[in-house]
Parts: sequence; C-alpha cells; structure tokens
Amino acid sequence: MTRYTSFKAFWPFYLREHARPATRGLHYAGTSFVILLASAAIVTGEWRLLLVMPLAGYAFAWASHAILERNRPATFTYPLWSLMADFKMWWLWLTGRLGPELDAAGVRDNGN
Repeated sequence: MTRYTSFKAFWPFYLREHARPATRGLHYAGTSFVILLASAAIVTGEWRLLLVMPLAGYAFAWASHAILERNRPATFTYPLWSLMADFKMWWLWLTGRLGPELDAAGVRDNGN
C-alpha cells in the first residue's frame, strides 16, 4: 500500500477512490448537509446542530464507499486530508472545475 506524505500526492488517489459519479454525488450531498447544519447553527444559535455534522457528512460518504465503490474510505487512513479533499472536491464540483482534476487523476467515469 502506498503511503502518501503530502496532500498534493494524496489528491489524485482521493479522486480515484471516488471514481463513480454517484459516489461523488453522495459526498456532495453529505458535504452540503454539513454546510447547511453549520449555517443553521450560526443563524439560530442552536449549537447542538454542530453535533450532528459528523454523522451527516460521514453517513453519506461511508455508504457510498460500501455500496457503490466497494472500497475502504480514505478517512480511516488519512482523516485530515480526506476531510480537506472532500471540501475541495465539493467546491470544484460546485464551481464547475472538477472535470480537469478527474482527468488528471486518471478518472475515466467523470460525469459530474
């Protein structure tokens, strides 16, 4: 197993672990839900919403890996980089710039 020593080296691996559009879609849903929960907590002052954020984000992500990708989530080996990569992937998708990143990582099924 390859050990990654930088986020730059980890990023293409992360994208390959999310090769299926449906996997990425579930990640986008989870990340969006996390952002909505954080926003709601700030707006309403209901700070207990923050406690639900990890469950919201990881439930979608881990389900996608178990059911669709059939691989082990990178979170278990690279927790911080996985979190960073999830938000990076979400932002690139949201801004329409994910396609070239998927291509550079060698992800062929890149319908995003």
